[in-house]
Amino acid sequence: MGYEIAEALDWTMPDVIIYPAGGGTGLIGIWKAVAEMAALGWVDSRRPRMVAVQAAGCAPIVRVFQRGADHAEPFEDARTVASGLRVPVAVGDYLMLRTIRENGGTAVAVTDDELLGAMHDLAATEGVFAAPEAAATVAALPKLRDARSIGPDDRALLLLTGAGMKYFDQVSVALSEVDPARPADTLLDRG
Repeated sequence: MGYEIAEALDWTMPDVIIYPAGGGTGLIGIWKAVAEMAALGWVDSRRPRMVAVQAAGCAPIVRVFQRGADHAEPFEDARTVASGLRVPVAVGDYLMLRTIRENGGTAVAVTDDELLGAMHDLAATEGVFAAPEAAATVAALPKLRDARSIGPDDRALLLLTGAGMKYFDQVSVALSEVDPARPADTLLDRG
């Protein structure tokens, strides 16, 4: 994914990469690819800040990041509609934490209501039926802006890692509860 990001952005990297992190292997792999490309001279030495997004109902990395520890304890009674984020014990927890900390990144949790709302907004504004995990990155964006983890001039890349079709039975009822009068542009910045 790191190589694909660089190629798509004409061999530059965004300021921030927002990744839905269950097991976190994608986040770790992107960071490794960025380091490899910098060593090869394919991209400059600037590194993107990596953001791990997890569901509030299963957020072991967010919890341990906030505590400043190096290893996550198992997240008891993990629950979320985003099954790809329902990883109560991430094998690479220490690698994710090191990656986030090395580049001044962060970890943030979003509720199921927030990620389902983001699924709705993505479908309404962009025509994209994203998986709940993918929509979690969109739901995290306003939180990151409010916390000033992302500035107004930062280029942020939100990874949409899956399609919603495999979740249709699970999310169709939940999405029907999303307020259709809610402005769809509340999460997405069209500028």
